[in-house]
Amino acid sequence: MNAVPTVRLNNGVQIPQLGFGVFQIKPADTVAATLAALEVGYRHIDTAEMYGNEKEVGQAVRESGLAREDVFVTSKLNNGFHARDAALKAFDRSLADLGFDYLDLFLVHWPLPGVGDFVETWKAMIEIYGSGRAKAIGVSNFQTNHLRRLLQETEIVPAANQIEVHPYLTQDEVRAFDAEHGIATEAWSPIAQGKVLDDPVISRIAQRLSRSTAQVTLRWHLQRGDIVFPKSVTRSRIEENFALFDFELTDDDMAAISGLNRNERTGPDPDTFNYIP
Repeated sequence: MNAVPTVRLNNGVQIPQLGFGVFQIKPADTVAATLAALEVGYRHIDTAEMYGNEKEVGQAVRESGLAREDVFVTSKLNNGFHARDAALKAFDRSLADLGFDYLDLFLVHWPLPGVGDFVETWKAMIEIYGSGRAKAIGVSNFQTNHLRRLLQETEIVPAANQIEVHPYLTQDEVRAFDAEHGIATEAWSPIAQGKVLDDPVISRIAQRLSRSTAQVTLRWHLQRGDIVFPKSVTRSRIEENFALFDFELTDDDMAAISGLNRNERTGPDPDTFNYIP
């Protein structure tokens, strides 16, 4: 089995560059899917309070027989708990649901600029980090304008920014800002919810390499330096998505895939998204 490379976060924590995402996996299916991923070799699981499957992720980690410190687990603060006290309690609840003493990475799920002050939320995250119960803290879906406020008004730079990235939304501006400030970029919706899998450019590259279009797309993410976590409940697909380390894309392949950018989102625009469940 090829070893998954790690990315060093700005506080020294090492995060596996390839992980397993459980977004939209039903709680009833989460234990089996996560166990399969851990058996295949994934050591990085990405969940969120909003997904409703934290308990099942924790159960899978325990049932895997792996030591807790050998599995990197991320969760995220739900949108309804941005006020300080609510954020602290929500973190406690996530830990309790997971059955863990700590999280490897805890993220603010959305900035919600029209609802409250995400800087105050970030200050609560800094408190959580200071307690030692989150090894690293970061944000999700933050644009450059949101990040600038955090950098100007607080002392702790986010360790990671998890944003929608795929060949139809390359996010060059946000990724460049992240890189400039030592913030790791994580890519959610890495295959645009399947929309890129029939793209003729990606298909030609995949055919030449005798790989699937999903593998080529995920390899593109890895070679760009982003952290990525595909999701599936199918064992064969979980295995396929892990088999990314015995081939490489050429510079021309990389440029061709990056050239597919349409600034096309599959999810909400963080500047206008203010949904609270």
